[in-house]
Amino acid sequence: MILSDYVNTFGQAMLERHGKRVHKLALNASFTCPNRDGSKGRGGCTFCNNVSFSPNARQPASISEQIEAGRQVIRKRTGAQEYIAYFQAYTNTYADVDELARLYDQALAEPDVIGLSIGTRPDCVPEPVLDLLAGYQDKGLEVWLELGLQSASDKTLERVNRGHGFEEYVTAVRNAHARNLQVCTHLIIGLPGEGREHCVSTLQRVLELGVEGLKLHPLHVVKGTLLANQWRSGEYNPLALDEYISTAADLIELTPPEVIYHRVTATAARTLLLAPEWCAQKWRVINRIAQELDQRNVRQGGAIKTRWRQVGKL
Repeated sequence: MILSDYVNTFGQAMLERHGKRVHKLALNASFTCPNRDGSKGRGGCTFCNNVSFSPNARQPASISEQIEAGRQVIRKRTGAQEYIAYFQAYTNTYADVDELARLYDQALAEPDVIGLSIGTRPDCVPEPVLDLLAGYQDKGLEVWLELGLQSASDKTLERVNRGHGFEEYVTAVRNAHARNLQVCTHLIIGLPGEGREHCVSTLQRVLELGVEGLKLHPLHVVKGTLLANQWRSGEYNPLALDEYISTAADLIELTPPEVIYHRVTATAARTLLLAPEWCAQKWRVINRIAQELDQRNVRQGGAIKTRWRQVGKL
């Protein structure tokens, strides 16, 4: 069994949309973040060490060099023929719009790059930036705005030092949708103080506002973070694998089938990861989610009516 038998995955959606395999190429354009440079705070989110999820985070090469390096790896692994430039590390709209256009254009100059996926924060998408992205989309490019929400609970967002609340997310999504931009929202399972019911509530609020894509991430503890200190002192206990699988499957069941899942888990390098150890095993987690959905005999969105009644509306 494979995940796309049960979930509307990004890879399958792009294959159907473009008629060939399309893969994201993760890029680091040396951006920072308002929650690190002092504009809103210092130190970033309690869980954030960008090296843990960005392969180019230490000493990024040029955009073209990063694309070529990623292209060589992905071609061998997946047979992808076209690519989406995924500006991933830190806040990739946190610069003057002319500088953003220069960087995005460098990626789009590659002949096999057919679009952009821009990772950012809900409080860092001013209208000129959205206009820039909409302009690329108007040219027929595949454009995604990836918003790191993580939780719809303002208490949780404050607890992990996000530096923004849910209302900034609402504004960003409404402004993006006014320009017909596709939004992919990042959600974290296992945040401090949150359980399954909080994840369900967050998903419900995101779906009510409207979203075209979702990413699910387990919260992992990596070196060099405040969360690592909290874990060492016993203030934070990571999720067990079974708990993550069950919660992720619940959220997938409750997601309308047309919403595209860009990711259902995330990993960290073993050299950085402290806990839980299963967060270094991407395919184990993906296969377990597929198995769980198979055992439940459901596909994405297949139990929306009954499950919403069971979980209740918080």
